[in-house]
Amino acid sequence: MARRLSLDELPMPPDHFSQVAATILPEPVDELADEYDDVVGDRDRFLWQWIYTLFPSFTLSCVSSEHAETVRAQKTILTMFVTLLDDLAEVGHDRETFEEACQIPYRSETVNLDRDGVDADQLRFIQRVWGAFERGIEDAPRRDEYKDIFDCDLRQTLTAIDYSCVVNDHVEMANIAGIEHYDPHNMLMFPYADIDLMYSPAFDAADLAALRSVIWELQRMARIGNWTTTWERELREGDYTAGPVVYALENGFVSSDDLDPDDEDAIARVTTTIEENDIEDRFIAEWHRRYDAVTNREERTESVDIESLVDGMRTVLAYQLAARGLK
Repeated sequence: MARRLSLDELPMPPDHFSQVAATILPEPVDELADEYDDVVGDRDRFLWQWIYTLFPSFTLSCVSSEHAETVRAQKTILTMFVTLLDDLAEVGHDRETFEEACQIPYRSETVNLDRDGVDADQLRFIQRVWGAFERGIEDAPRRDEYKDIFDCDLRQTLTAIDYSCVVNDHVEMANIAGIEHYDPHNMLMFPYADIDLMYSPAFDAADLAALRSVIWELQRMARIGNWTTTWERELREGDYTAGPVVYALENGFVSSDDLDPDDEDAIARVTTTIEENDIEDRFIAEWHRRYDAVTNREERTESVDIESLVDGMRTVLAYQLAARGLK
């Protein structure tokens, strides 16, 4: 049985924040980050630097070294694209712009910038972000082989955002089973892996089923880490889909009547209730349980190191905990 990790044992560079803040983003990520500040500005540049710094920890070992930096940049651009859509739906509650933006990867010719209620400036920017992503993967050695898998996986992410949007509009439907089914796809672990595979000439397709089986678990772990470090910010923004908040609702610690982002006292009471009932700890314990289970799985692959991928999730959790309140 794998030894249970304590949080003190999670890998974290001592100069984590200065390392992230000093990160120089490559083009075109840097240019898009500047434009994001001008057009949207909701997120601090720290987020793009943070995820760019973190990617090497869970990039597939089969990625060709000559393409490693391209992969890192492309995944950062994809993160920006999904973050833009996620914030439209869950923070801005802008259903019209979100629905138009969801068409960009699949039916770009049908996007209606003139639709009533659409934020045309933001939608044009989202189109530019997606255009930069598509141009960046044009020359990937195995793009054609894995593009349809990527398209399918990205659709699951967009569906997850849509589900969260509906839950926020109908909080009475919130339940753990639902968010555990949909919400992990928002972590993009499958699309990230698909991008890696596009740049992995030596990857053997015979290993794909085993790899994806493990990623199912890692994606859930990534979501747990995200839930436990962002729920307080999301609660203040009127987003009630984080695991600790849904658990508190489903188990009667709080009610939907307590959820009002404009009522600071009510939000403070909900926050205190979640903290006093150690609800976060339940999710961290679940992360550890899943880590133990996936560490002891017996999948064997020849062309990709699954063990190093699993171990990288320790770094992901450490970075999530260290960045609490900053992303």
